[in-house]
Amino acid sequence: MPGPTLDPDAAARVASFGPIPPMRERGLDAVRAGVENTPVPDDMPAMASIEERCAPGPDGPIPLRIYRPTDATDAPVVVYFHGGGMVMGSNRSFEPLARALAAGSTATVVSVDYRLAPEHPAPAQFVDCSAVTTWVAENATSLGVGPARLAVAGDSAGGSLAAAVTLAARDFGGPVICAQVLMYPGLDRDMAAPSMVAMPDAPLLSRADIDYMHELADDGVGAPHDAYRIPAYAEDLSGLPPAIVVTGECDPIRDWGERYAQRLRDARVQTTLTRYPGMYHGFLMRPDGTARGRLAMAEIGALLRAKFAEPLPF
Repeated sequence: MPGPTLDPDAAARVASFGPIPPMRERGLDAVRAGVENTPVPDDMPAMASIEERCAPGPDGPIPLRIYRPTDATDAPVVVYFHGGGMVMGSNRSFEPLARALAAGSTATVVSVDYRLAPEHPAPAQFVDCSAVTTWVAENATSLGVGPARLAVAGDSAGGSLAAAVTLAARDFGGPVICAQVLMYPGLDRDMAAPSMVAMPDAPLLSRADIDYMHELADDGVGAPHDAYRIPAYAEDLSGLPPAIVVTGECDPIRDWGERYAQRLRDARVQTTLTRYPGMYHGFLMRPDGTARGRLAMAEIGALLRAKFAEPLPF
């Protein structure tokens, strides 16, 4: 049975890349270079300021890029973790998504350049993201943001990190997080999920590529068993902040995000789940490239603005 059909503009964007050999065949250095050398759009949303900072981490300084869409003081803040399977990506290559998130939510976005595997084995990625979230909350006044309106967000692997940070914040008594944004999140390792079985050769993310990134992410530490590496392993999802979950119809890991969203709902966590038809994995990395990508960022931004306007305890 054929898989779902890409939207015309999504299909055109995929076709523009030409044939893409498997990641394993290209090698990690070449895959990383391809991500980092992709030009960013010339017409990204304007920011009032962009600042390079570092936050202290338990294993050394963690580079940050802070996007401020306005000069407002006491602004809401989103701590953002980029995608890339835990093994690639940077603040530079994911700048279009971070800027769109700042523009759509009118919140300050703190983008985290966490350490990558396999050079830095797990849980280095989670440790960095958790440390930055705590640092932002503790330094809200000097950063010009409101600690009561702090959200976390991530796409793909970053979505898994965002979910893990909220689990740890609940388990260890803070910081207070008012919302979590999980964009086609890599929350699970269930390779028998129906969407995975149905789309092993999906555009821009094949089953073989997923296997390769998992091997790299697990190098030196073995397969994960705890919820801070794989949030789907958490037995209890109650008491977590309201969630905005985004999936793409043509994404092989679609079921991971949608099943987690259902579990959040079952645990009485207010959850918005939107599946974007005709969209491939990673469609928000360049949100300007598709009509549904632009719509998704507008809808995420609107939901965040509402949550920042009416923050609820959880």
